Amino acid sequence: MSVTKYIPDTITSMNLLCGVIGVIFTLDGRPDIGFILMLGAAVADFFDGFAARLLHAYSELGKQLDSLSDLVSFGVLPALMLHSLIRGGSIVAGWVSYLPLLYAVGTAFRLAKFNIDTRQHHSFLGLPCPAAAMICGSFAYIATVAPSSIFSTLSTSAWFAPALAVVLSLLMVSEIPMFAMKFGGGKGEKTPQDTLESIKRITFFSIAAISLIVVILIGLPWAAVVLFAFVSYIIINLVFLLKRKDYGQIS
Repeated sequence: MSVTKYIPDTITSMNLLCGVIGVIFTLDGRPDIGFILMLGAAVADFFDGFAARLLHAYSELGKQLDSLSDLVSFGVLPALMLHSLIRGGSIVAGWVSYLPLLYAVGTAFRLAKFNIDTRQHHSFLGLPCPAAAMICGSFAYIATVAPSSIFSTLSTSAWFAPALAVVLSLLMVSEIPMFAMKFGGGKGEKTPQDTLESIKRITFFSIAAISLIVVILIGLPWAAVVLFAFVSYIIINLVFLLKRKDYGQIS
């Protein structure tokens, strides 16, 4: 029996392991370390799919394991990060601090919807949960390591974390077209849609590069690059959606 077919599932398990350890650190008051572990989970999430394609080792088990791992790393972990920020700020007491945990529910619906949706092969409908998690995680990291910043002030307010959780959850379960990060893909002549998706990707990576320069010049924590990049990911998709509507290109 070939062991190569187990390699993608092993990498997926690293995603889950990073998520679980990240939860432990977050509950221990270290969402900054939790975010670093979330990044590790994202790396594993990328390479398990890459390994499956390279080794032709697709399986229904791997598909289900991937979703379960994503729920922990990109659903439960970021939800607890937002909850931890409010509790740590000691400004909001009681049930309000638990509202961000609804984010985990939104992620579960997103993943379940994705698993049964046959339309999402080369792009997405709704915000991918890793992208949403990166926004929560990077924000939590900055608020933790830069306690005098505006990010920290927002994190302890009564409305920001719950509002962020609700907005991101709605975006995840929406029908808004979202481009995938991968370039290239299929063979043959490029369609206008392929060209449009490439423009979106180039715009995203250009903004990410500009964000890096700005963060270095201003002296913000490095995680601000992740935050600005993935916020821009949402904005780019919304802008292109509005432009298409303006020209009557959406049925």
